[in-house]
Amino acid sequence: MAAQIYVGTYGKYNEGSIAGAWVSLDEHDTETAFYAAAKALHKNEHDPELMFQDFEGFPRDFYGESYLDKRIWDWLELDDDEREIVAAWLEANGGTDSLDYIKDTYAGHWDSWDEYVYQCVDDAGWLENVPDEVASYFNYESYGRDLSYDYTVADADAGGIHVFRKQ
Repeated sequence: MAAQIYVGTYGKYNEGSIAGAWVSLDEHDTETAFYAAAKALHKNEHDPELMFQDFEGFPRDFYGESYLDKRIWDWLELDDDEREIVAAWLEANGGTDSLDYIKDTYAGHWDSWDEYVYQCVDDAGWLENVPDEVASYFNYESYGRDLSYDYTVADADAGGIHVFRKQ
């Protein structure tokens, strides 16, 4: 879905009109270009006070009725996979963290939390030299519960989960 925003003005709204238009952020991928296009839509007003009345194709955290979060311009430069990761983080955590911070906390995509827990134990090698008869008593569920305090988990669009480390 294309990132776009419906741009009207407070002047028109106060007169009982929501006249405006959808403006593509992908086509106006800098803040300066976007605001120039948005103001050009309302050139019939002396000093249009822009009102953003709806949005689609980008995270809610970047949208406000009278502003766009400056992080949206960095978000537009991301590929589709990175956009999904950032959107999942924002849905789970909200906030004003930088996109670099969000990407740095990303641990990866797994089919389930249990799969992630098994992978952590395997990567750590904790059970490599333990006989199978003893290793079978390792409580993955309990370890996963303890581990979950250090992570945020968000659903992935195509199934599975995104895992983020808390820092």
